[in-house]
Amino acid sequence: MNMNENSQFTDKEVLGDGLAAVKAATSNYNMFSNECAHENVRNCMMDLLKKEHDIQDDIFHMMSAKGYYPTPAAEEKKIAEAKQKYSQCVK
Repeated sequence: MNMNENSQFTDKEVLGDGLAAVKAATSNYNMFSNECAHENVRNCMMDLLKKEHDIQDDIFHMMSAKGYYPTPAAEEKKIAEAKQKYSQCVK
């Protein structure tokens, strides 16, 4: 396939595509690990899941540093509300 100079992808597009792919992979590895009948296979899936999460974190931080993935600071009130809400789930 021939690509001319006008069809090159930007860093933002490449990183965004990579992030989407890793998010899909983590979703699949999570589902696979939940459905494993054999401990060795499950352990392998969990290892792959962790590695994919590490890659996802790296891509997110690259995008954030370049301003491609802005994340506004959370308000203290919303943090307190979330803590209250989810602390009731874990007992």
